[in-house]
Amino acid sequence: MASDNFMQIHDPELLARGERVLGAEFKAMHERVLQVSALTSRLNAVPFDDEAAKTSLLVEILGRPLPAGLTIYPPFYTDHGLNLDLGERVFINQGCTFLDYAGIRLGRGVMVGPKATFITMGHPVDPEERRRFLTDAPIDVADNVWIGAGAMILPGVSIGRDAVIAAGAVVADDVPASSLVSGAKATVRRSW
Repeated sequence: MASDNFMQIHDPELLARGERVLGAEFKAMHERVLQVSALTSRLNAVPFDDEAAKTSLLVEILGRPLPAGLTIYPPFYTDHGLNLDLGERVFINQGCTFLDYAGIRLGRGVMVGPKATFITMGHPVDPEERRRFLTDAPIDVADNVWIGAGAMILPGVSIGRDAVIAAGAVVADDVPASSLVSGAKATVRRSW
């Protein structure tokens, strides 16, 4: 059963006739993914000290000027780019992935460890809907959050100001401000 946060992958009328033709919204997303994949491939091949080339490609990927003090160490991966909102003084370490179609916001001073992953898209759990739809929900990370290496932030999560996400944590639920979460299913371990 489709809802507002479900995107149809295939055109339902053509699919009913046995033709697997992408739906209009999915096709537009797919075309942007191809464009951004080409741009990030170029970005990740630029010499590390060529700041002008990295900045130019990041501006093209994000679709706007870069915020003051932004640091991104390639390799860097995003599937959309236009819905990635980065605050001032954000630091993103090597090998991070941002699947940002539904929107990802990183507040001022957020630090992201290497190989962290942010995912705003998924599939329904129902097997009948799984291949027909994508689901989406934005991710919101408040100011001054630290996200450890290899952490995974799932769709619809909000992380409160000054929180710490331990390395390797899988964050499926909102995280309160000024708290540390850790574990394969991230849970609050302490607050301050």
